[in-house]
Amino acid sequence: MSVLLALETSSIVCSVALFNGAQLVGMSELRIEKSHSSHITVMISQLLENCGIHLKQLNAVAISGGPGSYTGLRIGSSTAKGLCYSLNIPLLEVSTLYSLAAQVIANIPNPEQYLFCPMLDARRMEVYTCIVDHNLHEILPVAPLVLEEAAFQEQLSRKKIIFLGSGAEKFKSLVAENSNALFVDGVLPSARMIGDLALQKYEEKVFEDVAYYEPFYLKDVYITSSASNTSK
Repeated sequence: MSVLLALETSSIVCSVALFNGAQLVGMSELRIEKSHSSHITVMISQLLENCGIHLKQLNAVAISGGPGSYTGLRIGSSTAKGLCYSLNIPLLEVSTLYSLAAQVIANIPNPEQYLFCPMLDARRMEVYTCIVDHNLHEILPVAPLVLEEAAFQEQLSRKKIIFLGSGAEKFKSLVAENSNALFVDGVLPSARMIGDLALQKYEEKVFEDVAYYEPFYLKDVYITSSASNTSK
């Protein structure tokens, strides 16, 4: 059986999970903002020790590939790439939005009756989002979106859509009168689902290039100079 380590750092959640084949062996999770850089390697080390797994027994590392927090994604990807490079094992990527949708799909009856719209908060009225069906087939591609009342009206006219994730709350009041708009609260990114989705990629040998891999940031990051620098 393959031993897989999964990492999720795309949001305030810092999560690591360990799998032996399809079985979840253990998981550790923190929900402390801006804690990833100081905790993730400790969490990995403690999880491996608690589960009786040596670092050299890992067969692959899976990473939540974004979109999400720029800093969080960089920390997660650099950690994963470092492990894969030093251990000479493959790197797997799973879409953060797909993993959110998969959590709900796995836990509701008759998921084929719905479409699923995961949303990650991108400040103000903007979100990172997409729409997928119950098989995670893309109906609308991943993109940044400024929420307004007319958003998703075409899709909502045809089928019930379940909205979820940290950005979904902002959309509730805009579609309160639409009976096809349903909401599930409390769905946060988790390494457990990253690992679940990565297992199929591992079996199919869908690996990332460790040397050149970059997370899916979705939007450019703008870095402004400090006042002291701009005055020079």
